Formats: sequence, C-alpha cells, structure tokens
Amino acid sequence: MSPSLRTHPESSSAPVSSSPSSPAPPVSAHASASASRSPWRSLRYRSMRWWSVANFVSNAGTWMQLTVQNLLVLQITGSAAATGLSMSVQAAPALLMSLVGGAAVDRWPRKLTASVSQALLGAVAFTTAVLVATGGLDLTVLMVLAAVTGVIATVDGPACALLGNDLVPPEDVPSAIGVGSLVHSAGRLAGAALGGVTVGFLGTAAAYAANGVSFLFVASVIPFLRPAYGAVRQAGAGRSVAPVPTGPAPTGPAPVGEHMTVRQGLAYFMRRPRLVALAGVTGVSAVFGRNYNLTLAVLVTGPLAGGAGSFGTVSTVLAVGGIIGAVLGARLRKPSVRLVGTLAAAGALLQVVAGFSPSFAVLLVLVLPMAVVESVSDTAGTTVLQTDPPAHLRGRVLGVWGSISTAWGLGGPPALGLLMELAGARGALVSGGLIIAGSIGAGFLLRRRQTTEPVLLRKNGRGVTAQPALETAA
Repeated sequence: MSPSLRTHPESSSAPVSSSPSSPAPPVSAHASASASRSPWRSLRYRSMRWWSVANFVSNAGTWMQLTVQNLLVLQITGSAAATGLSMSVQAAPALLMSLVGGAAVDRWPRKLTASVSQALLGAVAFTTAVLVATGGLDLTVLMVLAAVTGVIATVDGPACALLGNDLVPPEDVPSAIGVGSLVHSAGRLAGAALGGVTVGFLGTAAAYAANGVSFLFVASVIPFLRPAYGAVRQAGAGRSVAPVPTGPAPTGPAPVGEHMTVRQGLAYFMRRPRLVALAGVTGVSAVFGRNYNLTLAVLVTGPLAGGAGSFGTVSTVLAVGGIIGAVLGARLRKPSVRLVGTLAAAGALLQVVAGFSPSFAVLLVLVLPMAVVESVSDTAGTTVLQTDPPAHLRGRVLGVWGSISTAWGLGGPPALGLLMELAGARGALVSGGLIIAGSIGAGFLLRRRQTTEPVLLRKNGRGVTAQPALETAA
C-alpha cells in the first residue's frame, strides 16, 4: 500500500459520491500542511476514498463468506479435520505461487491485473453459490475451488495493495495503510454480522453470491481510479514512473524493467539487510507472539477459569486495540525497521506480563496496549515493505514476502501448540515474549556493534583509528 512534494492534493471537502476520476481542485499550502499529520490524510484524495469504499464492500463480502464456509464444510463432511484441510488448501498456493504472482503484478498493468483478479474471484464465488443452491457441491469440488481461490489471491493480494499505494503520494502511504487496516476491521465486523443474517433468511448460497457481487463492485471501480498528483505510477506492463515532480512534466521515456523475473525479487530482498531484518522481526513475532486466539483462549478458559464469553470479551478488546493502533500508525511519516523492532519488543514484554496475570481483569488491562502496539508495528512494517523497493520491483518483493508469511502461518501454530504442551498457556506467553524481546535485542546489539566498531588503518607503520562510516538508518 509509497518523499515527494504535494502541490495539488484533492480537496477534503469534495463529496464522496462524486466520480473517482473527476479532477481535483488545488488546496492551499496551509491546508496541506495542517492535514499532513492527520491519520486520515490519504482520504483527501477522491480516488482513495472510492478505493476505501470498494475495499470495505469487498472485505464485508469476504468475511460474510468465511463466516459460513467452515459451517458448510462441516455440513458436507461432518469432520473438523476436513474443515482445517480446506483452510490449508486455500492458503498453501501462496507458499510457492506468491513468487510468480508478484512477478505478474510487476509485468502487467496494475489496474488491469487487479480488475481481472477481482472478477475471477467473483466468478469463483458465484460458481460456489450455484453449486450450493443446486446441491452439486461435494468435498472434492470444494477443495478444488479453495485451491483456485488461493492461486488467484497470490496475484490479487499484491496487486490491490500496491494499487492503493499508487493513489497517494509516498509520504501519505502510512495513512493509506492505516485506513486500509481500519477498513479491513470494519468489513470483518460487518461481514460477520451480515453473514449470520443472510444465512438465517436467505441461506448459505446467498452469502457466496453476495461475496461475488462485492468482487464485481471492486472490479467496476478500479478503471475509474486516478493517482493523486505526486504519486508513484505504473504506466504499463513492466514500466514504472517515478513520483510526479512539481515542475514541468518530463519528456523522456519512463524506466523499463527488461526482465521481470522472480529471481530479481529474491535477489533484491536478500541483498537488503533492512528487509531481511524486517522478516526476522516479523517472523519471530508471528510464531511466538501473534497467535493470541490460541494462547489467550487457553489462558482465559484454563488458569483464569473463564468461559467462551470471557474470551469473546478479550477478542473484542483486541479488535478495539487494533483499530486504535491503526489510527496511530496512520500518523507515521517515515517508519523504519528500528521502530518496528522496538514496538515488537515492547509488545513482547507486555505479553510476558500478561502471562503472569492473576485475574481476568488484569489481563484485559494488558490486552489493550498489546493490541495497540502490535497494530502500530504492523502498519510501520507494511509501509517499509511496500515502499523500500523501487516501483518496478515491488510486486516481486511482496511475492517473496507472501511466501515467507505463509510459511510462518502454516508452521507457527503447531510450534506454539507444542510450546504450550510443554510449558502451559502462561509459560508459552512468558517464554514466547522473552524469545521475541531477546532476539530483537540481540539483533540491535549486533547491528550497533557492526556499525560503530572503529576500523584500524595503517599509515606510515603506525595504527590510526578511523571513524566508522556513516550509514543510513534501518
């Protein structure tokens, strides 16, 4: 979801109902400066407002479908194992196919790619709805549809994320990501609520059909989106245009990526220490600190002697903290890996304290800041990931990240479950938090030692201590 000057941002007073492609009137420099710190600053751009509305509709439809999907598998098979298998089948393609999907996003025009992928996802949803309504859906067909959805998502995910970034200037990307997080949370709540109502009155097939309509709505909005003045643009297949300057428009051709290969994305990622460090921080946090639906569920229902209602309260507090964190994260201008690591370590220490909670009330007090810190860290990390690579490589870098994060998603819960078997819920929270904080602290110390250790130079047979070379901050 990408520093340049902004001289013609769109007016914040423009009605949302206006066309996303209509021209934007200029605003004064004072208005631009006063809005620059607002977490909502990305919504000054008309196309970003339309994109946010489209994403809300799409997220609501997706969560409406997910609300009933597991129940549908249970109805067909009567097996909880089959339910878990269907989720794994849908997630598994991202482990390898994300690399190819990211390269496709860099090679093809982004708006066209996102429109086609959304339309294909809509077609899968409509197909499922028809099969459910006619009784023609069995486990084999369901698994095939889940796998197809997973393959399409390897292209759709990075395409839609980067398309949102393309709509705003680079300094407003954190705001766009924060707004996207809020839209995702709101869509999840609305979709879960609508899913129950839809199934109750219209049946399971209606939830899939509604999701198909939501995908088509997004696909119909995309062609009318226009990047704001100063945004990074992708002009066409394999070609990217740098941020629009404030002076006369350039007359030369845009830089062209000659070989859109997966290997380029892997090479860029592995040669960027800040991206490797970000992967390390996010990975250790994902395995030992982010699976609160597992660790806190066992803690609440076990040592704290609560029930399903108590864990529902914890889940609500986590959601509220996530929303607050997304708003705070949207205020960031130039987040760094150092900030991501600091926040992740702080969240890990809060997790350690939560593991010692003597009562449910104390746990609730700690859960809120845990969720806030996690959400701000996620926004900062996503901004670094999506703005660090040059424009023509961002799809492939996101593809690499998709494969890595899928590996964490598939391997993290079993590893954490084993830790809980050995140490219990409290032990897993405490030891997991210490592992996260210790790993990040060791990384910071190693980084500091590498960048500050003096170098001994030889001059006329005598040693001379040289100053360490200056480096950019992570």
